[in-house]
Amino acid sequence: MKLHEIFDSFPVLASSDLIMKKIELSHLDEVYSIYSNDNVFKYCGIIPKHNKETVKLMIGHFDRDFMKRSRVKWGIFRRQDDSKLVGILEAFDFNQKVNMVTIGYFLSESYWGQGIATQAVETLVKFLFENADINRIQAEVMPSNESSKRVLLKNGFKKEGVLRQAHLWSGKGVIDLEIYGILKGDYSWNLCGV
Repeated sequence: MKLHEIFDSFPVLASSDLIMKKIELSHLDEVYSIYSNDNVFKYCGIIPKHNKETVKLMIGHFDRDFMKRSRVKWGIFRRQDDSKLVGILEAFDFNQKVNMVTIGYFLSESYWGQGIATQAVETLVKFLFENADINRIQAEVMPSNESSKRVLLKNGFKKEGVLRQAHLWSGKGVIDLEIYGILKGDYSWNLCGV
């Protein structure tokens, strides 16, 4: 795991249609529109934030977590308008002993169903495997979150199982979570077209 590739300077990621870059205070309105929407967090262990000042403080926490080398939160922007944040992509729980990281993502509701999450995850997976030399990437998904599962499956992740009543998520209580994972060998295999 090459953490310096992730944390020495904030990594900007790009695909054909998207740019993933640092979230700034200038993006407060878009971040607030995401975090204040109950529908966005229907399947997440995050309680929506209906106070703009709270969300403003959270943006500062994004920087703090990055400086502590514990979590990276990218703003997702479309290339056609790279000043308007449309979603958030994150990598966290960096486990150096087994060379593994967990990812998450959520979009502003008005951008659902446009392939943005799929492309953002594809770009992050490429970066984590090719630049940061991660061996395993995983995501935890509520069983009823079909959209998120499709994003992962399209990106080569495999459903590895269900952790039954194993997690306490804020606002949801004790829940089941499905675990999806992809290994660097799976990714390399897919690149070969086999």
